[in-house]
Amino acid sequence: MTDVLQTGAVIGILGGGQLGRMLSVAASRLGLKTHIFEPGANPPAADVAHMVTTASYEDEAALTAFAETVDVITYEFENIPTSALDILEKLRPIRPNRRTLAVSQDRLVEKAFLSEHGLRTAPFAAVDDEVDLAEAIAEIGTPAILKTRRFGYDGKGQARIMTPEDAEQALADMAGAPAILEGFIDFSHEVSVIGTRGADGEIACFDPGENVHRDGILRTTTVPANLTSAQRTDAVLLTAKILNTLHYIGTMGVELFVTPEGLIVNEIAPRVHNSGHWTQNGCTVDQFEQHIRAVAGWPLGDAKRHADVQMENLIGDDMDRVPHIAKETNAALHLYGKAEVKPGRKMGHVNRIKT
Repeated sequence: MTDVLQTGAVIGILGGGQLGRMLSVAASRLGLKTHIFEPGANPPAADVAHMVTTASYEDEAALTAFAETVDVITYEFENIPTSALDILEKLRPIRPNRRTLAVSQDRLVEKAFLSEHGLRTAPFAAVDDEVDLAEAIAEIGTPAILKTRRFGYDGKGQARIMTPEDAEQALADMAGAPAILEGFIDFSHEVSVIGTRGADGEIACFDPGENVHRDGILRTTTVPANLTSAQRTDAVLLTAKILNTLHYIGTMGVELFVTPEGLIVNEIAPRVHNSGHWTQNGCTVDQFEQHIRAVAGWPLGDAKRHADVQMENLIGDDMDRVPHIAKETNAALHLYGKAEVKPGRKMGHVNRIKT
């Protein structure tokens, strides 16, 4: 049984972006402190965290000093260098565990893991060179999408292959990085489930949300999602299966394609997730508090939804609309404190309670 953190204990968070910021706010409500480790200066989480270390993930001395000030370590993003984790794990527990990171950091490993445990995914094949890609296209067909196996997010590191003639350029777009070819899925819409598993094995899942993307970036998540009761049950059960199989501790996002043949897993994210932001105003205990509760060894909170919500990401110049949004009825603004507005940059979100 995991030790239960008491008031004043410190949770170390790798990464100081908006997710780290919102995790820090959730921890503070429970009387817990956070210490952020972030290479970049003045990250969003620095405004609300108890402590911040600004250092490289290659800085062994900084990592060691950070670990010695905290009681447990978690993270807000997946792509943490293995060398840093090797150092930290010897000093403090890391939750969620290293196995989860190994699975989620590599798209090929992730797809293989899901398939091995009876969960449906898009057809896929490893691609390292022209011969691999030709063989993969012959097996999977087109249209398909070529993705880097690691470090892709918000549509980055991807190239569509509509016909075999697109293969050469798609491979060039990978810039030599190991890749994976995935077949297109004929789906009606995408949903995601935010689930949390506690240190004692307790699982709590929020209602599935329906996602709409634009230019590879999530624009809105709406609850309730357009699902039958059977689909809703299936979505929650497969999320619980993934959490249990990984002996996971913390909150996870599971993205699913809805097809006539059933639900297909698109990807898993071993952290609090953009599509779960609606929980901040639709549930008594949101995804961030659930994660903090789990990694702190606390009981999980009630994940029931008490309102219908649409979450909209505020991206780039959407910030120009903030004065108007601030006047809306039933709209809750969550801004991340980022000083510079950039195209495609997530600056905040708004949760609109539907009445």
